[in-house]
Amino acid sequence: MTLKTATVLAFDRSLGISDAFFWQLDSSSAIPQIKPLTIDTKSVRGTISNRLKAAIANDPVKLDAEIEKSNLQTVDVAALDHDCDTLIVKWSCKVLPFSGKPSVCNDQAYQAKLQSVVEGYLAGQGVAELSRRYAANIANARWLWRNRLGAETIKLTVSLNADGSKPIAEIADAKALDLTKFDETNSGIDLLTEQIEAGLKGQSFVMLYVKADVKMGYGQEVYPSQELILDTGKDKSKVLYQKSGFAGMHSQKLGNAIRTIDTWYPDAEFPIAAEPYGAVTTLGTAFRQPKQKQDFYSLFDNWVLNDAAPDEGQQHYVMAVLIRGGVFGASGKE
Repeated sequence: MTLKTATVLAFDRSLGISDAFFWQLDSSSAIPQIKPLTIDTKSVRGTISNRLKAAIANDPVKLDAEIEKSNLQTVDVAALDHDCDTLIVKWSCKVLPFSGKPSVCNDQAYQAKLQSVVEGYLAGQGVAELSRRYAANIANARWLWRNRLGAETIKLTVSLNADGSKPIAEIADAKALDLTKFDETNSGIDLLTEQIEAGLKGQSFVMLYVKADVKMGYGQEVYPSQELILDTGKDKSKVLYQKSGFAGMHSQKLGNAIRTIDTWYPDAEFPIAAEPYGAVTTLGTAFRQPKQKQDFYSLFDNWVLNDAAPDEGQQHYVMAVLIRGGVFGASGKE
């Protein structure tokens, strides 16, 4: 009987990342007082700055008439208080065992073969390389996104206790770490790697509590996640994420940053997130095209169904997508 991909196949994520929430303080104070960072609303009168049709842009009278129109906007904004210069960001990451066993599979023969492939990878390559790359992306504070760009310094602490009493890694300036390389020698990254690897192997229960002290400047704007509002009748042109009065970032945004480890795609120039098609929405590009047989499904199916193991880098990539979790079954209609 020819083995076929299961029509129902899903994996739970092995890195359980929480939302991140924002606090603030004054770093120059003798006894810094930490307080929540909240979302405010403001209304502004903007100018017309979008690209206009040629008939309007080339007619001074029509252009002046267009410019006279009010561009009124109500937007959410997040900024440090006038007496605070440091953004505090906290989140947690639970590292669950990765054994290759799917959470759902409707074909036992396929599941057995899949697990044997993953077990072979774990025995041969192991998860050390993936763990190091995840650790590097925690340590370098890539997950701060735009907040990282505007920071003077970023002090990072990773603990095993929520109160920070058991720090396992302390990075004096996360901004000094490279975002494009994963081979830097750093004791903090080494310690994080050990913890993540132990969690993925199921050797211990691992919960990492991450805290970043981001020096931004007094009263400076900071950048929580922006909500996707599907209701066209919205009264704001920008809505920022908040929960229980705290500004925050979505777990999906943090997760994307942590799994930005794929440097194995064709003609790689920079790391991208481990995604089935190598999708980078900000660039509007899929870096792993099925026609090149470098996408997740081509590599995964060839490995499991045909025993054609890809090279070491592509093996890491395939396992990173499984660790990410998702639904990977084949359509029964094809």
